[in-house]
Amino acid sequence: MRTFSKTAAVSAIAAFLCAAPLRAKVIEADIDGIVHPITVEVVSSAIAAAEREHADALLIRLSTPGGFMDATREIVEQVFHSPVPVIMWVGPSGARAASAGFFLLESGDIAAMAPGTNTGASHPVLSSGAPMDPVMNSKVENDAAALMRTITTHRGRDETAAEKAVRQSASYTDSEALDQHLIDLLAPDPASLIRQLEGRQITRFDGRRQTLHFSDATVEIYQPSLRERLMLAIADPNIALLLVVLGALGIYLEFSSPGLVVPGVVGAILALLGLTALSMLPIDWLGAALMILGLVFFVLEAKFMTHGVLAAGGAVALALGAVMLVDTNVPELGVRWSTAIGLALPFALITSFLLSIAVRARNNKVITGVEGMIGESAVTVGELNPSGTVLVRGEYWKAHALERVAASEPVRITGIEGLTLRVEPQIRLEQTK
Repeated sequence: MRTFSKTAAVSAIAAFLCAAPLRAKVIEADIDGIVHPITVEVVSSAIAAAEREHADALLIRLSTPGGFMDATREIVEQVFHSPVPVIMWVGPSGARAASAGFFLLESGDIAAMAPGTNTGASHPVLSSGAPMDPVMNSKVENDAAALMRTITTHRGRDETAAEKAVRQSASYTDSEALDQHLIDLLAPDPASLIRQLEGRQITRFDGRRQTLHFSDATVEIYQPSLRERLMLAIADPNIALLLVVLGALGIYLEFSSPGLVVPGVVGAILALLGLTALSMLPIDWLGAALMILGLVFFVLEAKFMTHGVLAAGGAVALALGAVMLVDTNVPELGVRWSTAIGLALPFALITSFLLSIAVRARNNKVITGVEGMIGESAVTVGELNPSGTVLVRGEYWKAHALERVAASEPVRITGIEGLTLRVEPQIRLEQTK
């Protein structure tokens, strides 16, 4: 009887657990800022995490002014082949999915926007902002338009309105995008979005139909890896330039004062991190040349002492070079004037000061070691005829004079041969002068 009761209880619990519906899980990742190669890594890792954790969907929050087309294509390809449905949502209110962000918004299995957001303006341009000749402009535009048609055709959205954003840089508010059938719905926040998607049927990129079930869903925020967080933090060209400048100062300090070690190690790490971040951006070599010219001016100022003329020129060259360093027409990808001036002036003052100290120290008379004894006064301990002993700096040294010198006479050291000092009577030297 007792055995039967235990068996029945276990069976009842198992039946209850099997009957209880599993809670849906949604992974949320952010694309906040410029779309660049690190963004591709973050999206790839988020998709892998959603698959690994058997999530019901991946929600990607968009707030971007645009970015690089190559990175955009890679993300679109990853979204198309994602094993879990991908929901693209522009939010919160005030956010935008402009330029490259519009391609990403349209690529999602579900496209949604928060009230007070906008999207579109996706006409392709060169990263440098330089004008293209008509043939190249037509090629780039047609290529981007074809990608947009591919996306909207497979997602069942308005191909004409989407292509207008590419060819004519059309922009849409949230309500306009909904009316134009560029997005599926409006939602003020992820929780509201998920509730509205309950029971909605979608068509995946491969043609499969899938019904979304988000009853009592939990939303987990995807945390990028340490490397991804670090690279996202320094991908801002202003921060990258700051790291390079601080790294250069650390390395110079190590060379000017060998043995400190810490400034050299920290400086090398910062410089490499900054250069790695800048390598992802289009570099204008004129800007780089101006920055190098500024550094050369600082060195020449310390050597020739032009009363600040070269130092001022170096500061101007460094500031101009910093602003021109990133070759782009996207404001978010450029170095701000405030950053350029804020780095150039302190860097000019610090490097000029350190270089002037180093040059003065190099030109000063040696006052230590054997060489520092030349010109020093000494006193003969005994008679020099022509050799003997002198007392200098509290030490007894062998000395040699060209003529006889009496004991206890002051002499001046004129040279050194091995461990023997060459001396002359101090009175004679003064008369010669």
